[in-house]
Amino acid sequence: MTSFRLALVLCLASIIVYSGCKVDEGSDFSVTQPSNLEVVVTVDSVVEGQVSVTANASNANNYIITFYEQGGVTSEESKNGEATYQYSSSGSYTINVKANTTPTDFIETNVNVIPYFRLGPPTNDGMPPTDGYSSPISYPGYNLVWNDEFDGTSLSTIDWNYEIGTGNGGWGNNELQYYRQENASVSNGILTIQAKKEFFNTSAYTSSRITTQNKHSFQYGRIDVRAALPFGQGLWPALWMLGDNISAVGWPSCGEIDIVELVGGNNRDNEVHGTAHWELNGSRVQAGGSNRLQNGAFAHEFHVFSIVWDSQKIEWYRDDVKYQTLDITPADLREFQNKFFLIFNVAVGGDWPGSPNASTQFPQYMFVDYVRVFQR
Repeated sequence: MTSFRLALVLCLASIIVYSGCKVDEGSDFSVTQPSNLEVVVTVDSVVEGQVSVTANASNANNYIITFYEQGGVTSEESKNGEATYQYSSSGSYTINVKANTTPTDFIETNVNVIPYFRLGPPTNDGMPPTDGYSSPISYPGYNLVWNDEFDGTSLSTIDWNYEIGTGNGGWGNNELQYYRQENASVSNGILTIQAKKEFFNTSAYTSSRITTQNKHSFQYGRIDVRAALPFGQGLWPALWMLGDNISAVGWPSCGEIDIVELVGGNNRDNEVHGTAHWELNGSRVQAGGSNRLQNGAFAHEFHVFSIVWDSQKIEWYRDDVKYQTLDITPADLREFQNKFFLIFNVAVGGDWPGSPNASTQFPQYMFVDYVRVFQR
């Protein structure tokens, strides 16, 4: 049986210790608290939804392992610290593990798991996913300085601009779409950018591109964007940033931070990229990394795409798993010590993805649940 293993060794400082044991004065009786709790979660890659938990702690007499699923709670008591559970649907779930010496003397911790489900081809029915990863509204040591939860009925013009047209040379990439305001909408807490196959002003496709330029820009912090991405040959969704000084110095001298990009089709709908671009000796240079799903496409569920950025480095995350780090301390990367604004768009065609073909389904959708910016 093939399986994925996620080992989580938990620092004692992060484990909560409870003691309700009362000892009479003069008694020699004492309870040794459990310690050194370690938890291993194994995600079965053959049996859909099944996960196994193995827990071990010093001085533990038994374990209580609790599985939470969509409002339901299932607890198993185990002498050896082992338990198995089968989830009924995909998503991210919490497992609570308690190691007990007595019923009132224990330590506990929570772990997160995403069980395996065999996903079919993604659909383009215009409905956002109902499952996926979520991130918190706060982080220790950070303040939430700006966010958009897309709770209204239209995009806020206080926060966002619409960029219209075909840009210079297909926005510098020989892209095929015409950007229109009409292809972006907000309802039920979701921003939707729709790419259509339709002729408009000599272009064969339409889509939307929105920015916070001259309205919101940021130097350093953590940025989380929860989104589900389109799929298919020729689709090129991006959640990214450009330097505030682009009008003065141009690109790439202003710098570019791609929080996430996806290049659809050719078995690439399960892979995303996080990249930085800058100028060096008159040329564009770049550095980045990629991240792949074990199962399905980025259109199936919501995922959280993040950067954590300070004066020393930029880190890229997908669902809180870091997959790329860039050292920005060299003088050649000085662009990344400035303010940047946000851009969300879905391009069609272009130098990187190539053009759509007969396999490409239209319309396509990028759904954005929220964008949040935290700073220290």
